[in-house]
Amino acid sequence: MNKPRILVADDHEITRMGLKSIICSTGLYEICGEARDGHEAIVKTRQLRPDLLILDVGLPYLNGVEVARHIQAESPTTSIVIFTDVDSERVMLDALRLGVKGFILKSEKACALLLGIEMVLHGKTCFSPRIGQILLTLANQHCRHDVLTSREKEVVQLVAEGHSTKEVANMLAMTVKTAETHRSNISRKVHVHTTAQLVLYAVRNQIVQVAPGSEETLLQFPAIQGALPKLASHAVAAA
Repeated sequence: MNKPRILVADDHEITRMGLKSIICSTGLYEICGEARDGHEAIVKTRQLRPDLLILDVGLPYLNGVEVARHIQAESPTTSIVIFTDVDSERVMLDALRLGVKGFILKSEKACALLLGIEMVLHGKTCFSPRIGQILLTLANQHCRHDVLTSREKEVVQLVAEGHSTKEVANMLAMTVKTAETHRSNISRKVHVHTTAQLVLYAVRNQIVQVAPGSEETLLQFPAIQGALPKLASHAVAAA
């Protein structure tokens, strides 16, 4: 079985070397290339078609958010994990709107990045605690009016918890077509088009709850109501 292929984009050589060493030490992934600036990140992604791009925000020539915008348009099968020391609310929201599934701060321990890689490659979303705190602040400041029906809220919660459309249909005793119709109606009503955006909507409107973590924790979305179980190395996660 082929290992997932990862491209590393960071303008600091020492950081790239460290990332490659940490990732390769697991034996689970293949580093297929590296990039030193935003333009090179786009070119290398176009050429190599990696499964995952680890992307710094502060890249020369083209910043990480703009790189992510190009990658999502040209190579939508490449997942992106932002790995940066920038914890700007604007940057985080722009990344979420683009469908970025991981946002890990460089202040985290190595295990946090490895967990983020694993989660994102399995279709989950994963964010550092600081990013989770920003989401919670936004939830308190920008809650939308209640526009969803009770059934639609049930669908939102299940999808935000990571369940597929088929699983949602089985759990709510409906056909897959009906579940798909609910997803379409939800998207139209609240203007969300990606799972990450749906998670943010669910958090803002308290359909699911998240727990803020300490500096040594990693907050993984989607979140489940109530206390979140701890993963290895003090990682906070929800299935």
